[in-house]
Amino acid sequence: MIVAVDGMGGDFAPVAVVDGCVQAVKESDIHIIITGAEELIKKELSKYEYPKDRISIIHAEEVISTNEPPVMAVRRKKDSSLVKALQLVKEGKADAVISAGSTGALMTGATLIIGRIKGIDRVALAPIMPGKNGAFMVIDAGANVDCKPQYLIQFALMGKIYFENVLGVKNPTVGLVNIGAEEEKGNELTKNAYKLLTETNCNFVGNVEPREVSNGDVKVLVCDGFVGNTILKMYEGVALNVFNMLKEEIMKSFTSKIGAILLKPVFKSLKKKFDYSEYGGSAFLGAKGICIKAHGSSDSKAIKNAIKQAENCYDNKIIDKIKKELEDMEEEP
Repeated sequence: MIVAVDGMGGDFAPVAVVDGCVQAVKESDIHIIITGAEELIKKELSKYEYPKDRISIIHAEEVISTNEPPVMAVRRKKDSSLVKALQLVKEGKADAVISAGSTGALMTGATLIIGRIKGIDRVALAPIMPGKNGAFMVIDAGANVDCKPQYLIQFALMGKIYFENVLGVKNPTVGLVNIGAEEEKGNELTKNAYKLLTETNCNFVGNVEPREVSNGDVKVLVCDGFVGNTILKMYEGVALNVFNMLKEEIMKSFTSKIGAILLKPVFKSLKKKFDYSEYGGSAFLGAKGICIKAHGSSDSKAIKNAIKQAENCYDNKIIDKIKKELEDMEEEP
């Protein structure tokens, strides 16, 4: 497998990116192409011992920043590290692309450069999140703010295939994020999507209220990008504040400090469950190639796990399975 990695994307690029790539080739039999400032990347690579024949560099003069208009940046900056990485997938010279850079630019590139799978109207961002009773997916988490009911059906289909094949959950449950559990609740989008979802074979279990999201009982949560991104950011904010509040309370007295020492393994385990680097990144589902968006503040561990996530998608033939499912749906009377 060949993975194209945007060497200049992310808050800690290229240092964390190169380190993550080196870790990845040491742990797996893959080839990585890092795109970006060649001299900088070479300098970082010189710090490590690794299989030299499995990491190569393609020089790119430009970098797309997170504050640039995505469509304009992708169209104008042809010599950027992100566009060159995407181009490798389009040309069949790489099987997947990884970037910790601009989410909007990666989504735009996945759509305009790599292209969508036939039968898929919109590429969707599908992060995996920690829940009380196991991990769950939110799809879409910000790529498509305005959606049509058929988009949500496609999101459900792609999310189910990903969850089943990459995370190994047989016939995962699919739910529609809504303001109430009753069928008649919600706006026109959710009402129409609910009706269409009941007619699919994607193990739809009905509406899921936001307070039930974090349980993790429903594995694939479908919504438009506005709702999904709100859930994602609220979830991250609440988790961060809870940990900070807990730390403040612990530091208030000697007794609580002693208690914290005894509970250290519990806190460590809980923190690990909420650590984004454990998941690597979020897949953009619906593109013709494997696209993984790593967190902007990804460290080397997160980059390595994002590459591993891409490898899992490749090994489990996620793109082919989505295509086949769409073909089977078209053949149904």
